[in-house]
Amino acid sequence: MTSAGSQALPLAEASASRTPRAMVALFATASGLSVANVYFAQPLLDALAADFSISHATVGGVITATQIGCALALLLLVPLGDRVDRRRLMLVQLVALVLALVAVAVADSTALLLGAMLAIGLLGTAMTQGLIALAASTAGDHEQGRVVGAAQGGVFVGLLLARVYAGAVSDLAGWRWVYGLAAILMLTLAVALWRCLPQPTRVPVTLGYRRLLGSMLRLLRHDRVLQTRGMLAFFMFAALNVFWSALVLPLSAPPYGFSHTAIGAFGLVGVIGALAAFRAGAWADRGFAQRSTFAALLALLLAWWPLSMLDTSLSALLLGIVLLDLGGQMLHVTNQSLILRNHPQAPGRLIGLYMLFYAVGSGAGALATTWVYASAGWQGVCGLGAGISAVAMGFWLATR
Repeated sequence: MTSAGSQALPLAEASASRTPRAMVALFATASGLSVANVYFAQPLLDALAADFSISHATVGGVITATQIGCALALLLLVPLGDRVDRRRLMLVQLVALVLALVAVAVADSTALLLGAMLAIGLLGTAMTQGLIALAASTAGDHEQGRVVGAAQGGVFVGLLLARVYAGAVSDLAGWRWVYGLAAILMLTLAVALWRCLPQPTRVPVTLGYRRLLGSMLRLLRHDRVLQTRGMLAFFMFAALNVFWSALVLPLSAPPYGFSHTAIGAFGLVGVIGALAAFRAGAWADRGFAQRSTFAALLALLLAWWPLSMLDTSLSALLLGIVLLDLGGQMLHVTNQSLILRNHPQAPGRLIGLYMLFYAVGSGAGALATTWVYASAGWQGVCGLGAGISAVAMGFWLATR
């Protein structure tokens, strides 16, 4: 009787301490809306190239500017949430993000455009990863994978739907309104977050800012899980950006000549894969992280075969998008679930370091794919993506 009671008590406590579904939904929604700002430009590259007289071979630099901002956020802003009130920090970041969105909407020079895009990458990333770190710090150890997985699922759906939104608004009112309306939406989000977000349950660290940043180097040097999962993120996000940054170019040209709305709608197909991987965090909580990693990398690699058939079959393209985003989301959620377990007082720094691999991979993929497309066409793009995916699989097999 005593044994049964001792087992039942922890179970009851775990059940009682579960994060409410409404709060999990808020984390997911806010994360998705925040990250979407970073990805609006992808289906608009041809319009931006025309308005600012940028060649197709170099217009990928617009995406690279946002990724530079992402990298700066991960190094300088996201870790700051481990030592200050994260809710106040996010409110300041949201206001600054609104100003950056307005700057893009009214940009009249390439320099202003690139500078504002860098700011959007900086602030949109800081908001998104700050929300995930807050979700991790407020969730119990027994449900951290589930809560972080839900927030990360919102991120993935948000970045996919960003292309749909950007394409539709661009066709209806021009690309500048994509950013103008986003600024209004971010102001609304600021009010909702300030009223509803909980305080983190873990006490902030007392390190000074310089020592806080210095501790990131020690984490990176000594945490093998962070090192290996970070490299997998680098390869995975490079592969994803190889595809999404180049897709607008063949689909907007003959024989298809699709509108921005139609091209952006291809992101809706990716949501199927993202939602299918929603439970990857819960699987990691149950000890199945290596199995889900293999399944994710296999999906990522196989996706490039149907994607290479874009010239002859849109159905094959849709299948490839589902596989690509299924693999990417499953791997990403599994990675974050694993790295957050060893250092509960450092969610901001761990996420910042991990996502730094993502930012570098995304920027490299976006820059490389427009150059490869200009010189080798769509088949060259698919060869590049498949090669990166194969390297990711080989790296995991060598390090697991």
